[in-house]
Amino acid sequence: MYFIGIDSGTQSTKSLIADGETGRILATASHPTPLIENLPPGHKEQHPEQWWEAVRVSLIKALSKSGVDPREVKGIGVSGQQHGFVPLDKEGKIIRPAKLWCDTSTQKQCEEILEAVGGLRHCIEFTGNGVPAGFTASKILWLKQNEPENYARLHTVLLPHDYINFRLTGERKMEWGDASGTSLMDVKTRTWNKEMIRAIDPKLADKLPPLVPSSEPMGILLPSIAEEFGFSPDTIVSSGGGDNMMGAIGTGNVRPGIVTASLGTSGTIYACNDKPVIDPEGEIAAFCDSAGNWLPLLCVMNVTVSTELIRSLFDMNFAQLDAAVEKVPPGSDGMILLPYFDGERTPNVPDGTGVWFGVHAKTWNPERIARSAMEGATMTMNYGLNRLRELGIKADEIRLTGGGSKSATWRRILADIFNAEVVAMSHSEGAAYGAALQARWIYAREKNEKTDLIQLSEYWVKTDESTRVSPDPNHVSLYRELQELHDRLSLSLRDVFPLHRKIIEA
Repeated sequence: MYFIGIDSGTQSTKSLIADGETGRILATASHPTPLIENLPPGHKEQHPEQWWEAVRVSLIKALSKSGVDPREVKGIGVSGQQHGFVPLDKEGKIIRPAKLWCDTSTQKQCEEILEAVGGLRHCIEFTGNGVPAGFTASKILWLKQNEPENYARLHTVLLPHDYINFRLTGERKMEWGDASGTSLMDVKTRTWNKEMIRAIDPKLADKLPPLVPSSEPMGILLPSIAEEFGFSPDTIVSSGGGDNMMGAIGTGNVRPGIVTASLGTSGTIYACNDKPVIDPEGEIAAFCDSAGNWLPLLCVMNVTVSTELIRSLFDMNFAQLDAAVEKVPPGSDGMILLPYFDGERTPNVPDGTGVWFGVHAKTWNPERIARSAMEGATMTMNYGLNRLRELGIKADEIRLTGGGSKSATWRRILADIFNAEVVAMSHSEGAAYGAALQARWIYAREKNEKTDLIQLSEYWVKTDESTRVSPDPNHVSLYRELQELHDRLSLSLRDVFPLHRKIIEA
């Protein structure tokens, strides 16, 4: 028997086929999903129909490469980029392109929602979270205020992975983990919160789908989908979840004591916990996971965004980038990057821009710019990791996933700045692999097998011990000082960024 994991991301959609007995990855395939071009600053959108087309293409490729009989596929799990707003009409048609997690154009609506519920303290009391611009709630209010004719057609609010599930099963439902990133669900009770809904529109309650426990299937494949791909008509589709929730499962982060860091376009650090971890300052997201627990998480919007900018600027491949970084000592001779190229969520600086500090004749060269980009992205993540530690999360070992984890140079920087051992996974497909593993778990539950997710995870998920790095005490001391400077620099510019945006939008 085989299981499929689908990860619908910002840049591409990936399909993965795993052996249901051993967890061995048999094949992967991907297909790009471009952003809509030429939108105003802060607006990031995609066409959900392109996600579905990417699912179809990548599935066909993966099945062909694997050589497995599609009728032996027992379950499919879907991972998706979090927070995106997919508006459907009554017939299930897409009303407009989806505003994404990295869209920061709704800051005004965030402030209005917070004001309507009595401020951040009450918002956190109602849901466990604030209302960052990346979350879904403000996108809904934005649609109501800016496109009232489209809002009038709104029948169902879905998230990206929910939309893929809808296309697979015909079901309009939302899973606990992904739903906790909307700013509309109370993470403590896992129910929609009336106060938050009322702040946008009392009638919105009728447009929010039923909530589904992570341990239950979303449904079975539509007959037309089963026929198109040759699947059995009783193939289950698991509840799925957000890419971070699936990344947690895919890295074995399904019990307290494990911490994962994902280095992709955005960067996340998260830890499984058996009770909600709620940050009174609202900097750490109090998410539910997709395995029945909770997943306190920090998210930064600019990780490989930073290194990809440098690679493009200096026409470097990945090996050349690493080589350039290696030529420069830790700390980049005092040059610091605030990598807020697309605004930032942690810290919450939606109007932020990239800022290099410490530029002079010695530091302004490709090698130091490259190293400062890696260090700046990592220190932004470490800002949130330090907050997680203040909330009681221990991080002695951090499991790495995502594109950035493939770089030995970056792994060394991560260990030194995080002051923790870091180790990459034996596979690089955290979210897609987690989706396949979740599907295997839910299939086992449906068949009354005496196997829980922790047992399956320990059998399926392996670290690559050849990548393990311990922190260098001398570098740790240096980076601790630079981190303080990095944080103070960020704080000192919080009032400047909005003024800058007003000037460039004037």
